[in-house]
Amino acid sequence: MVDAVVIGAGPNGLVAANVLADAGWDVLVLEEQPEPGGAVRSATGPAPEFITDLCSAFYPLGAASRALGSLQLERYGLHWVHAPVVLAHPLLDGRAAVLSRDLDQTAAGLDALGAGDGASWRRLYGTWQRLSPMLLDALFVPFPPVRAGARLVAALGPSELLRFTRFGLLPVRRLVEEEFTGPGGSLLLAGSALHADLMPESNGGALFGWLMAMLGQQFGFPVPQGGAGQLTAALLRRLESRGARVRCGAPVREVVVRRGRAVGVRTADGEDVRARRAVLAAIPATYLYGGLVGWEHLPPRLRDDIRRFQWDYGTFKLDWALRAPVPWSASEVAGAGTVHLAADLDEMTEYTAHIAMGLVPARPFLIAGQMTTADPCRSPVGTESLWAYTHVPRQVRGDGGDDAISGSWDKRDREAFADRIERQIERFAPGFRDRILARTVTAPPQLAEHNANLVGGAINGGTTALHQQLVFRPTPGLGRPETPVAGLYLASSSAHPGGAVHGACGANAARAALRGHRARAQRLAAASVRFAIGR
Repeated sequence: MVDAVVIGAGPNGLVAANVLADAGWDVLVLEEQPEPGGAVRSATGPAPEFITDLCSAFYPLGAASRALGSLQLERYGLHWVHAPVVLAHPLLDGRAAVLSRDLDQTAAGLDALGAGDGASWRRLYGTWQRLSPMLLDALFVPFPPVRAGARLVAALGPSELLRFTRFGLLPVRRLVEEEFTGPGGSLLLAGSALHADLMPESNGGALFGWLMAMLGQQFGFPVPQGGAGQLTAALLRRLESRGARVRCGAPVREVVVRRGRAVGVRTADGEDVRARRAVLAAIPATYLYGGLVGWEHLPPRLRDDIRRFQWDYGTFKLDWALRAPVPWSASEVAGAGTVHLAADLDEMTEYTAHIAMGLVPARPFLIAGQMTTADPCRSPVGTESLWAYTHVPRQVRGDGGDDAISGSWDKRDREAFADRIERQIERFAPGFRDRILARTVTAPPQLAEHNANLVGGAINGGTTALHQQLVFRPTPGLGRPETPVAGLYLASSSAHPGGAVHGACGANAARAALRGHRARAQRLAAASVRFAIGR
């Protein structure tokens, strides 16, 4: 018996466990995989002396996160490092849009691509500087963000609030048409929006693209020195220093519910673990409701709501060991830790349109990471540890290209799409394929094998589209970590604020559990007093 059981040892689960342990709770974390970390792990490969991140790799929201920042993980061995340049997006003509943590450098580069675009970027960043403290507070707390929202409304005033709301609802294509004359701003903002599943024409894409780009401008896209697994290692060291335990290879198969309250869990081998105070589930909502918790314990309407839950796109990832850095035609791309690849905004739209139609994209938009550029210990001197990922339909109906990829993701499918991705890189870096020592191909089924939370290769815990954010996440009317079962809290990215490695979903669930326990203790104390008086 423990005070709390946390299901899942990914970043949200480990953050939740740390918050509870800080409050003096006895915490046990149960993880299905043989090692902790979920989507935040690293390993040797794809060649000896190379370090690759198995899933996630760089962490702008992690650097800005109040939840992670409050844990002071630097005291437990975490060290953030940065590439010389945050982000670059090369054009086919040998130029590139470049995002630097130096605002003057970013603005000058955009001016070179479009007259006056540097001033437009400065205006967008000025808005960010003024509003980001309130926006980040609002983003990382449970919905509705009453205090942060009130400060934001007061800072904007009625007239400016309406304009900012319009800005937040714009598709990124419309935003760049209003703000920029050249291609640089559109590439940086639209590419940043595509870190989620927001196509250039999606409402709300402007806000997400702006958020990601401005985080890069202020905080960069840092990576943990030594690999993504070092972030997990720091969370584990901190947790264990407070007496909490993590047990791997221990899949949970049931949340035990009695009289409408979660009282523990049952593992795959039949072990019952009692939880005196709370159970926190850092797993997808679709696995929790109707899965670990039977429908007989849940409101009837929730079953239909969960049926309508929408996942984000599948993800296809490649890791390479390169004998030398990527031979980019645009020289300034060489210093970027993160690289976006698409010829222009229209190619991004075509890519997302193919996915929407169930087609494997003919020219995939790529998010790539030059990891040795950001962290020299990732590979031998003179080499590069590189990865790239792109999205694919969850249900493939055909191939937008010429390779007859079926979506079975068997070896033929994997190799054909990997070759297509390499051809896309070759458009911007002729001779790239000659520098490959080895590669590892990871299709959506393999991502889900690394981490069961990546259902069908989805990396955001559900779509980032407006209809499944805020009070609609994971279903209409929830929007918070509390669940219909007392003592049970949703701690995964299925809950607000959603995907990315920031730990807020876990921290919010842990704080809700602490509040719930205090309220219950107060009710029991009051009942005891009434009973004593009655006697």
